[in-house]
Parts: sequence; C-alpha cells; structure tokens
Amino acid sequence: MRVCHLRGLPMDCSLIRLDTNQGISGYGEVRDWASPTYALMLKSRLIGENPCNIDKIFRKIKQFGHHGRQGGGVSGIEMALFDLAGKAYNVPAYQLLGGKFRSQVLCYCDTDSSPDGRQMGERLKRRMDRGFKFLKMDVGIGLLRDVPGALSAPPEMLDSTTIMHPFTGIQVTQLGIEYLVEYVRQVREIIGYEIPLAADHFGHLTVESAIRLGRALDRFTLAWYEDVIPWQLTDQWVRLAQSVTTPLCTGEDIYLKEGFRPLLEAHGVSVIHPDLATAGGLLETKKIGDLAQEHGVAMAMHFAGSPVSFLANIHCAAATENFYVLENHSVDIDWWDNLISGITAPLIQDGYARVPETPGLGFTDVQEAALQDCIDTARRGGYFEASTDWDDERSHDRLWS
Repeated sequence: MRVCHLRGLPMDCSLIRLDTNQGISGYGEVRDWASPTYALMLKSRLIGENPCNIDKIFRKIKQFGHHGRQGGGVSGIEMALFDLAGKAYNVPAYQLLGGKFRSQVLCYCDTDSSPDGRQMGERLKRRMDRGFKFLKMDVGIGLLRDVPGALSAPPEMLDSTTIMHPFTGIQVTQLGIEYLVEYVRQVREIIGYEIPLAADHFGHLTVESAIRLGRALDRFTLAWYEDVIPWQLTDQWVRLAQSVTTPLCTGEDIYLKEGFRPLLEAHGVSVIHPDLATAGGLLETKKIGDLAQEHGVAMAMHFAGSPVSFLANIHCAAATENFYVLENHSVDIDWWDNLISGITAPLIQDGYARVPETPGLGFTDVQEAALQDCIDTARRGGYFEASTDWDDERSHDRLWS
C-alpha cells in the first residue's frame, strides 16, 4: 500500500494504491478530510492476501472502521480491491456487483451560497444551462447571521461546530422563517419547479425549530431536507418526518448497513444518502441500497473527492436498482478530470456520467504530473512513496474469546 495526499479538490483527500506481485495495481481513496492512517494501519492485514477475495478481506478489516471519517480506511481499501479484481478478471467493477441497471448516472452539484435569493437563483440557473437536471443549495441559519431578530441562541452557540443540535438551544424566530421562505421563493421564481432542488446545511437547530422551518418551506416542493439533525437521533427523525411533507434525507456519515437499519425500520427518512467512502465501499453501499429498497426508500449518494472515488460511486450507482442521484463537488475545477487517464473527459456531460465498460473502476492510471500539482507537501508520503513503516503493524484482532 502506498499513499498520495491531495489538496484542493476542493476538499483534501488521500489516494491509496495497492500493488501486487502480479504486476497489477488498484486505486482507492480515503475520503475527504479523513486521516490516511485509517488505511495505513490495515496494510499489514492485507499483505499476502489474494486481492480478488474482496469479501473475505473486507470482513477481516471492517471492524477497524466506524462512522464519519473513521470509515475512510476500510472503504478506500475496498475500492482499491474492486479496481484490482476488475483488472485481474478484465471486467468493469459493476459486473462484480452483479451487473448494471443503468448505463448513465444522474449527477448533481453543490452551488456556493449567496445571501441574496435572486442571485442564488441565477447561480442555480447557470447550473441548469450547463445541463444539470438536479440541483442543491444551502438553506439555514448561515443566511440569518446578519439578520436582526432572526435567531435566538445561548451565548457562543452560533459559533460552535462541535455541539449536537439538541444541546445548542438555537431557534429560528418567525422573522427568520419568513426571511428564508422569501429567499427560497426568489430562487424558485428564477429556476422554476421542473428541476428538483434539494436543501442542505440548515445548521445546528433544535428539532422544534426544524419542524417549524420545514413546514414553512414545504410549499416549495423541495427534493429533500438533508441532515437537518444528527443521523443518530432516530426518534427525532421520525418526529420530523411525521411533521413535514418534504422528503427527509441523511446518511453521509453512517458506516455499514447496520448503521442505516434503525432509520429505515422506523421510517425516519425517504431518501438515504450514504458516502461510499465512509459506508464501507462499493459492495456494502449496494447492500445499503438494497436494504433501503426493501423499505421503499431511494438511495442518493454523497461524494466529495477525486475522480477515483467518483468512479467507484458510478459503478455502485449503476448496480443499485433504487439509485436516485449522485453528488459531485468538483464541477468547477477545470483540471479535476485530468487527474486520471484512459477515460473520456469530462466525466460529467449534460448532467450525467457514463458508466465505464473498461476493467476495474474504469481508468487506466493516474496522471502523475497532474497529481504532483496538487500534492499536499505538508504531509509525508509524496507521490506514492513506500510505506514500509506500516508493514509490521500488529494487534490481536479477534473480537471474541
């Protein structure tokens, strides 16, 4: 295993490369803003294994993952194994997942916020002009910080990013709700209603304020309200779901299908939104989609990284029947597509990404010159330098006596 740390994609992430004694290499990615240590610590568990035994290796290492960024190591390794196995058997990764339901994948992109609703509408309209057929924007307390009387909050809570929503005491006033309603009305006036528009980044609100705001915004037929409260709070999701008429969406920080089960069984969401680079990789994310389908729930996918992880998402989306739409944060970065070779660029055209038919994840190799331009020189590793320090990492891994 070798690692290359990248910055400015626009998030930072780490590519991993698994090399074999058969001359085949596979690429994966430790998700945005996660420590590459989560992958490197598992190197000693991989050495000597047959990389085509993906499920066997995954079951061996999945105990070392967790929710949020802590799932990045296990998930990145699983991506690289699918890339390796696909190259070994000369089939695209989706074929290893059981085949595909679609040949192109609908994509959406985040759009930087504007404090002015009409200006925000124009920004989204430009996305539509580029061919995007699904949109997302931020709607929340970030737009209300400079609006007198719009928020009620205990001291310092508005500046906190580490305190869970129920413990902040932050509430949106009626004036604040009316301000956000007018903001979304202006956006809809410009982009219309034919294109789905999702909403994210509401802020660390109490569930009571979330309900009041959600009810007020229901009139705009938004595609979903995303991550309104922490995903762990199943009972609060159910309460919110029973109080609003807009679909609810969460899941980008949940690890493994077991993490999604409580929300699905309690009917707390209408859309799940796993990040494949946290959830456990391609096969586990497909299993999550299948579990959601059993409960009548669609699967959108969160993504913020390099073209390596993006293509892993494309294969998973192709192989999952109830897939909805895939996120991409990098559509405004001109050089982003050029980080890999052997695949048609740009990867997203007219709002869709084509599913590759070439082996593994679908690209032939990374572009060294392009990667060198965005390597994080503040971190060790350089351009896939040797990681022999991790070869002998050992522990008694058994979880039972």
